[in-house]
Amino acid sequence: MSPGGPPWWGRLRRVSALVWITAVSLAAWLWLLLGQGFFWRTDLRLPPRRDPESWPPVCVVVPARDEAAVLPRSLPSLLAQDYPGRAEVFLIDDGSSDGTGELARELAGRHGGLPLTVGSPGEPPAGWTGKLWAVRHGIGLARARAPEYLLLTDADIAHAPDTLRSLVAAARTGGFDLVSQMARLRVQSMGERLVVPAFVYFFSQLYPFRWVAREGSRTAAAAGGCVLLRTDAAERARIPDAVRQAVIDDVALARAVKNSGGRIWLGLADHVDSVRPYPRLHDLWRMVSRSAYAQLRHSPLLLAGTVLGLVLVYLVPSVALVAGLVTDDVAAMVLGGLAKVVMTATYVPMLRYYRQPLWLAPLLPVTAVLYLLMTVDSAVQHYRGRGAAWKGRTYARPDAALDER
Repeated sequence: MSPGGPPWWGRLRRVSALVWITAVSLAAWLWLLLGQGFFWRTDLRLPPRRDPESWPPVCVVVPARDEAAVLPRSLPSLLAQDYPGRAEVFLIDDGSSDGTGELARELAGRHGGLPLTVGSPGEPPAGWTGKLWAVRHGIGLARARAPEYLLLTDADIAHAPDTLRSLVAAARTGGFDLVSQMARLRVQSMGERLVVPAFVYFFSQLYPFRWVAREGSRTAAAAGGCVLLRTDAAERARIPDAVRQAVIDDVALARAVKNSGGRIWLGLADHVDSVRPYPRLHDLWRMVSRSAYAQLRHSPLLLAGTVLGLVLVYLVPSVALVAGLVTDDVAAMVLGGLAKVVMTATYVPMLRYYRQPLWLAPLLPVTAVLYLLMTVDSAVQHYRGRGAAWKGRTYARPDAALDER
């Protein structure tokens, strides 16, 4: 035996640091592929359902602030819901300056359909975000109708005519207290093509949809654009009071319902669509950076871990592949190439769901860099103490931001 140990030990010591790091990256991707709730699959739609014998009353609550640009494409779809039971829409005009409330009344008069009530909650008190204060006001108005379910939806969401009946049937059949569908966001500009499918991909990676519905699992999430919530579950979980300061209010709402013993379900939608445009990368940057650091609980340690994780998982495979080709490092090239293949393959289903060209899949590391910079920017804004701005309203507390998806 050689003085330095067995022969294989010498060969092992000669393996480059890049190869070791790339091997860890590949291992991470194999774990994500098989051990993270199959987050990359996009076939999770509303669970099996059957029509109930009698359709329960439902109230739809729509918080809206300066939404005149999108209401003509979204509100008529709510008013036109083909629901066999009693249903009513409450649009809460949260201090709009663009005539949102007046436009809503005009659209209701023009299109007819479900009854519409337009309310105004006034300025939110300290400790409340504007959106959740508007939701609270809407739920308060709805209580007079004694609904069994509340549909919480955003003002930029357009619904297929059968959305409400499908959600209620799914909740009744599966015994769910909360059923949420992630609306299909608009993807038209180049910035939207790069960022939006990845937004949903990263979200499902953090909150695997199959784990959300699993009883006993700690994973809880919802998509704020479309949440059907049983009224008694909302009261048991103290919604929205219990989440009145939440930055990512949909996730906080789902967690409160699940922690109070409720059953929840989350999946992708086929005919629930956001009509809000994000034509410039700056608009998308604002959407992500507003809540990114809050997702990390404003922790510098979690921020550092996230940055290192994004680099290891999303950037190392491409760097290793290129470095291996340039330096003839076969191990780095093979390991980097395999990790890149797994990464790209897991992204393809989301691109297909969004009907986007598959050549965008290899660009996922570019998008990951954008998200890394957005997250760092979110932290920088937090520590500068500028507060959170949302549609002309600025909050003194840096953690009192809103989810404006």
